[in-house]
Formats: sequence, structure tokens, C-alpha cells
Amino acid sequence: MSKHLRYILILILTVLLNACSNTKYLAPGQKLYTGSEVKIADKDSISKSDRDLITDDLTSLLRPYPNGSVLGLRVKLYIYNITKTKKTKGLAHWLNTKFGEPPVLISAVDVDKNGSILQNRMQNISYFQAQVNGDTVSKGKTAKAVYTVYAGPSYKIRKVGFPKEGEDADTAIAGTAAKTLLKPGDKFNLDVIKNERLRIDAKLKEEGFFFFSPDDIIVRYDSTVANHQVDLFVKIKNSTVERAKEVYTIRNIYVYPNYSLTDTSLMLDKAKHYRWYNIVERRKTISSFAFANTVLLHPNDVYSRTVHNNSLNRFVNLGPYKFVKNRFEDVTPDSPKLDVYYFLTPYKRKSLQFEILGRTTSANYTGTQVNLSWKHRNAFMGAEALGVTLFGSSDVQVGGGNNGFNVYQFGIQTTLSWPRFISPIEPRADNAYIPHTNLTLGYTIVNRQKLYNLNSYNATFGYNWKENAHRTHELNVLNFTFVNPLSVSQLYLDSISGVKHPGVLPNPALKHVIDKQLILGPSYSYTYTNTTDDYRTNTMYYNGKVSLSNNLYGLITGADTTAGKVRKLFGATFNQYVKFENEIRYFHKTAPSSTIASRVIVGVGLPYGNSTQLPYSQQFFIGGPNSLRGFQARSIGPGHFNPTATVAQNNFFPDESGDIKLEANIEYRPKLFSIVRGALFADAGNIWLLNSNRGQPGGAFGKKFINDIAVDVGFGLRFDITVLVLRTDLGVPLRTPYVRPGEPQWNLDWHRSVFNLAIGYPF
Repeated sequence: MSKHLRYILILILTVLLNACSNTKYLAPGQKLYTGSEVKIADKDSISKSDRDLITDDLTSLLRPYPNGSVLGLRVKLYIYNITKTKKTKGLAHWLNTKFGEPPVLISAVDVDKNGSILQNRMQNISYFQAQVNGDTVSKGKTAKAVYTVYAGPSYKIRKVGFPKEGEDADTAIAGTAAKTLLKPGDKFNLDVIKNERLRIDAKLKEEGFFFFSPDDIIVRYDSTVANHQVDLFVKIKNSTVERAKEVYTIRNIYVYPNYSLTDTSLMLDKAKHYRWYNIVERRKTISSFAFANTVLLHPNDVYSRTVHNNSLNRFVNLGPYKFVKNRFEDVTPDSPKLDVYYFLTPYKRKSLQFEILGRTTSANYTGTQVNLSWKHRNAFMGAEALGVTLFGSSDVQVGGGNNGFNVYQFGIQTTLSWPRFISPIEPRADNAYIPHTNLTLGYTIVNRQKLYNLNSYNATFGYNWKENAHRTHELNVLNFTFVNPLSVSQLYLDSISGVKHPGVLPNPALKHVIDKQLILGPSYSYTYTNTTDDYRTNTMYYNGKVSLSNNLYGLITGADTTAGKVRKLFGATFNQYVKFENEIRYFHKTAPSSTIASRVIVGVGLPYGNSTQLPYSQQFFIGGPNSLRGFQARSIGPGHFNPTATVAQNNFFPDESGDIKLEANIEYRPKLFSIVRGALFADAGNIWLLNSNRGQPGGAFGKKFINDIAVDVGFGLRFDITVLVLRTDLGVPLRTPYVRPGEPQWNLDWHRSVFNLAIGYPF
């Protein structure tokens, strides 16, 4: 560092220190409060780890807080002092109120009150004999508060007593004893006792004690036993009302499918009974059977809060309803009974939505998509959701090798979702999640200018359901896809054969794009995730999927393309394969606002019988903003095949695909400031063909597959604005699967870096 630069830095630091020395603004006799200190006097009787925990706990209870500081500089207080004004408008007033902070004086600190709070806290965490003395210590125009804690011995639990079996409530509480939070040998802790009351109440709510509450439980303690121990006794308060001790069952259930706030009458005379519940409405808006999957309580059932909450959740997720309100009415004649009312406020049945989306890709394409969507939330009076979407998109490359080869898509997608299983066998489902049966039908025409036009038809029929909050299943009993080339240009055919470009290898992968594809078969997907559990330090996500195509039909017809036995279905050569996909994501919190995220993808497709490779729409790809970010999308692989060797003089860039995929990613995500998060990442992986291909030498998977791995590193920024995350990444190739002439295979090449702009996290 030069002498002049050092002098400038010293000058700036001196100005900051002088500017933030706020004590000169204090009136005579005033002292600035700089904080508090908690000291444990009897250190020898408390372990260091316990002392640290107690000190942090007690310090968090002290009020008021001192003025905030950054690196010891009270910037907000300084702004308040230099912008202080009597005006109620103007820049000074705005800075003062928006960014300033008035001084916190030692006179505002009530030492005796804080000391009493600390003493009470110590007694609540087992130190019954604790004493706290508070005082202030001054230094010039600043002062701090010092609290000295004489903890005394801690009291531990000797035994815990529960009510003896007798009345229903006493018997129920006694039945929870095995899972009590109060353990002999643990320190007495009032917070644990409060949680124990909540635990018992939650258990009793599952057994019909509708009017019971945690406040009806008292935990008495006896601290007179020897050796600083306490005996605890759990019991019901004497003041508890009788109905809180009674087990309630369900009498009648009423559902109001068209409720509004203007309805003041229950209209029970209009109630129509269906199975175990009643529908009440002035005019019919929905079929009665639509609620068979949502009303989980039944007449004569013992009230259960879990079943009640699951019913509410199912009403909300049924689809047609914006608001759900619930009421229980005590209708006890001779025995405790409840009538249940569900008041449902519907959405508008039909809606029309217009969307314009923008996107960009790592292949320098800038895209726009327009969607016009129509939705009916109750299409056939059974809460079925019917949607029709017309869409059109364009992806235009404004520069680079693909200039002029723009991609346009137009199509229609129709979806129909039933909030139940349409099946002869209906699995039992009584959790908070409604199972769905889904049907989709779609058509898309893909126009890649100067190259080809493709017609694509698709249909699926299947089921999805949630086993619980973490596990989801999706079973499609039918997946149908038919892709048919409408037209192919001579330019594209020349790119496949390379006949007009001497020295350029033919690229059969391009022909695979325009091959007819006929896929017909089932698929099953399983997902496990606990990433929504914010309290966990480590979370994970797993998705596994298996897909089949024409397996049984291929076996019956004896399809074997390698032996010349090519079979057709509906006049087209069908695809036959088994495909496995696995993705694991693991997240580790290194701090409250920073995370290390990692991902591993393993995918294998096994074409056989009527196919030698997976159809193009089912093959694996790698590279791009959500994959290997140092490489353009679909520009790597298969294996150590060099795709740049097949680039013809027209600069058409190939789409590389494979039957096998391995990928691993790791990313450090710290929060930088405000809405901005950073990222440091590394990606590795590749794709391979299952069977060798003369046009793509080195593309097949083999024993030395590890030598084919591509690697990149990079950094990026994420802007989290709640409704979406805007992501920028700069990826730099570190290792290519193939060797470039005159270059090492491991090479951090900033000239080949790829800038990615995307929405959302990569994983």
C-alpha cells in the first residue's frame, strides 16, 4: 500500500470515528447507555457451557436495547443528531425519522425492574434461591448496567406424579404419562412444564375433550425434599368446568356450499341428507357426493382435532372454495354432543387469464410466451377442475452461431382434475390431502426456422396423492406421446449427413430429433421432502421415477430391431424402453441465513426390443442455467465425443442427448444484504449413449466413464423479492470431456465463460 493511500484511509477512518462520537450531543448530566453485562458470581457451581447459555438467556431479557452500532460506530444515532430539526417536512426531517435513532440514556434503564425479571427467570429454570443485584457503571459520558447473579443450587426433578384413573379426564391424562416431557433427573424448567400442558391438551383433543384447554392443567411442585430436588404432580385444576372433563361425540354435520356473509339463517329446513352429512343451500350448486372426501368426521364419532383439521384442509384444497369457516355447537341433551357446520364461500366458477412470459437461455435465445387460459372450477358439479390453455412462444437468437434458426411453438393443452380416485379400487385416505385423478390432452406444433416442423400429440391419465406432509406419489397408468415430422429442410438433412461440408463428421444425433416417436406406457414417481421444515439444520429432497413404454406389446409381438424384427403400432414404429430417474438434494444450514446446497442426479434409460436408443423426448440432456452452468445447454456429450467437430459451415449447433446421465452440483448460498444472496458453485457431470454410435465416437458408457466428466465453477447473485427469485450466474468451464488441440483438458478458461439469467434457484 502506498504512503498516500495509507494517509487517505487513516483520514477517512478518523472522520468516521469523530463523526460517530455522539456523546458531544448530550446535555449536561446525561449519559449514553452502552449496554448491559450479566455476571455469574458462583461460577464454580455451574459448568461453563451452562453459564454461557444462562448469560445469553438473561441478556436477551434486558430492556431497553442500547443504540445500534456497526463496527462500534453508532451511525443511526449520528444521523439523528446531525439532522435533528423542529420542522415536520423536508430532507432533514425525513432523514431523521427514516434513518435516525434517538439516544438511549442510562436514565431510561430501570435496574431494579430488570434485576427482578432476571431473578424470576433464574427461579423458572431451577435456581430457586437465586438473587440478582443490579448497578450502573459510568465512564465519562457513557454508562452501562451490570447485573450480578448469585445462582445458588439448581433443583432437579425427583419424581413425577399423574392423576390416578377415575373420571374420564383423569384417566386420559394418566394415559399420556409414558410420553411425558418431565423426566426424573432433569432440571426444573417452567418452559418444559408449559410445553407439557400443551402436549397433554393436544392428546386429549384427540380423545373427544373438545372444551378442555392447557389452562385446565396445573403442575404443582414440592421443593422441600432433600438434596435440592423437587417432586412434580400433574392434575386438573379444581376450577375446571364440568364440560371440559367430558368426552364429546358428533351428532349432525351440515355443509353450506354457497355461503355468504349476508346469510343470517341456518336454513336447517332446507337441509338434504346425503350419507352421513347434510347439504344446506337455496339452489343446487354442487353434487352432494363432492364432499365425501372432505367430511372426515361422522355421526357418533368421538371428536378428534386432527380429523377436524384434516377436514378443513381438504375443504380448502377441494378447489371451488375461496373461504372455509367452521363452527361447533354444543347440543348436549342427555350426553355430550356436537353439531358441526362448514360454511363454504365459492370462487367465481369460471375464470379467464392472460399471461405474457419472458425468458432467456444460455444458448443466447431470448424468448416470449403468451398463454390464454380458461378455467372452470366446478365443471361437472363434482368440484372437477377443467382447464384449457392456448399458448404460443418464440425463442429468437439475436447473436451467435444459431442466428436465424428461431424456434416457434403453438399449441393447446386441456386438463381435467377430479378431487378423488376414479378407479375400481380406492385407497383409504383420511389425512389432510385430497387425492386427485388427472387427465391431460395436448397438441403442439414446433417450428424451427429453416430446419423442421414437428407435430406433437400427448395424453396422460393417472393419479397423484400425498401420503403425508413429506411423501407424494404420482402414478400415470397411461402416458401417450406421438411426435411426427411435418417437414424437414434440406439444410437440416445436410447437417445430418455432412455431405456438403468436407471434413465435417456426420451427426446422426440430429436425425434422432426428427424421428417419429410413439410412446405408450405407465410411469410412477415418488417424492420425499422435508425442506419446508425450517427448524431443521439438515434437510433433503428425493425424487425417484420409473417409466415404461410398450413393454408388454413389444414382448407379445417379438419386436427385435437388431434382428430386423421391427414392429409397428397404429402404423408407426413404437419405442420400447425402461427408464429410471433419481434426484437427491441435500441442504445444510451453516448459519441462519446461509446454506450449502448439493444435488446428485442419476438417470438410466434402457432401450431394447424395438429400440436401440431412447426417443429424443425421453433422452437426457446436460448443460445450461439449471445444470452445468459453465456450458451451454445441450452442448456436452455424449461421453468424450466432441460436438464442435460436427459443426457445419452454416454454424448450426447440435442438440446432444443420451441414454444415461450423471450430474453432481454443490453451491454455497450466503445472504449478503437485504434481498441479495450470493452463490459460489461447482458442477460436474455428463451424458452417455447406452450403445455405441459410429457418428458419435466415444459417446458410449464404459468402464472409464469418470474420464468423461465435465466440470465447471462459478459465482452468482440471487435477488429474492418474495414473489420470485431472479438469478444470475457466471459459469466457467474447468474441464471438458474431450481434449482441444493445443490445450490442456483442465483449464480455467474465462474466455469461454457462460452468463446465465434465470428465474428461481437451480435446485
